[in-house]
Amino acid sequence: MSRTLTYLSRADVESVGLTMPEVIRLVEQAFVEKGTGRVEMPPKPGIHPYGDAFIHAMPAYLSEIGAAGIKWVGGFPDNLDRGLPQITGLLILNDPETGLPLAVMDCTWITAMRTGAATAVAAKYLARSDSTTAGILGCGVQGRTNLEALSHVLPEIEHANAYDVVANRSTAYAQEMNERLGIDVKPVASPEEAVKDRDVVVTAGPVVKIPHATIKAGWVAPGAFASAVDFDSYWEGEALAEFDLLATDDLAQFAYYYEVGYFQSTPPPYTDLGEIVTGAKPGRTSAEQRTMTMNLGLAIEDMITAKHIYTLATQRGIGIKLPL
Repeated sequence: MSRTLTYLSRADVESVGLTMPEVIRLVEQAFVEKGTGRVEMPPKPGIHPYGDAFIHAMPAYLSEIGAAGIKWVGGFPDNLDRGLPQITGLLILNDPETGLPLAVMDCTWITAMRTGAATAVAAKYLARSDSTTAGILGCGVQGRTNLEALSHVLPEIEHANAYDVVANRSTAYAQEMNERLGIDVKPVASPEEAVKDRDVVVTAGPVVKIPHATIKAGWVAPGAFASAVDFDSYWEGEALAEFDLLATDDLAQFAYYYEVGYFQSTPPPYTDLGEIVTGAKPGRTSAEQRTMTMNLGLAIEDMITAKHIYTLATQRGIGIKLPL
C-alpha cells in the first residue's frame, strides 16, 4: 500500500487561518499537559556553525493530544543583513501509533506565533491584569507577535514604546502596529525610554551567549512584568536580581543551557509555566511584585500547534501529497 505525507509550505500554513487567540489557547493547553506530566521533551541538542548562529533539533510528544514530531530550526542573526529571515526551519509531524511521518511543514510562522503566545500565557498569570503600557525592545518578528499576543490577554494596553538598534525599524514597527492593533505605539531613541515606567516589557533581540546587558538595575518599575524572549541577552545581572519572581518555560532546559554557558548572571528560576498554569506554584501574588518569564521556546508548543494545523489542512485539502 502506497503511503504519503503532506507538505505544507509557509503559505499553506498561514492559509489554514489560525488566529492568535487560538494559538494562545493551544500553547496554554500544552503547558497544562506539561504541568501534569503528560509530555516527553528532552533538552534540544544543536549545532553552532559560527558565533551566535544555531540550528536546533526540538523533539516532543504530547500523549493526550496525540502530537509527536521534531522541529529543525535555525537562528542566524546575520541573516537580517542578508535580507533573509533570522529564524527558518522545518517541522516533521509523526503518527504516534506507527511512527510514520504525516507531514513536513515550514516552521517559521508557527515559531513566531507560538513564541508570542507563550509570552501571553505567562502574562495571564504573572502580569497585572490592569496593565496599560508596554515597552518592546527588538522590532522584528517577535516584537510584532509578542505585542499582538499581549493585546489579547491584557486588553487594556493602550500605549507602547518601541526601541530597536536600527532606528528606522522601530519607526516602521510603530506605524504597522498602530494600524494592526489600535495601540498607540511610539518609537523611542533609547532602551531606557522603552523600559522605564512600563507595565510590561518584552526584549526580543537576537539570542547571544554573552549578554550585552543593556537594561540596567533601577529601570524596571515595581509591579511590572517582563518577558525575555531573547534569553538574558538584554539584561544586566543586577537588573534581573530586582525581580521578585523569575519563571521560565522549562526548568530542565534552563539547567541544560546554564551548563553550556548561558545564564551565568541570571538568578535561578523559581518555577516553570507548567507548574504555574496548573496551580502547582503561584504566579503573581501582589500588585507590587516585579515578575519575569524567561522563555526558551519549547517543542511542545510547536507540536500542538502543528497538529492542529495539519488537522485543519487535511480537512480543507491544503498542501501537497508526497510519496514516502
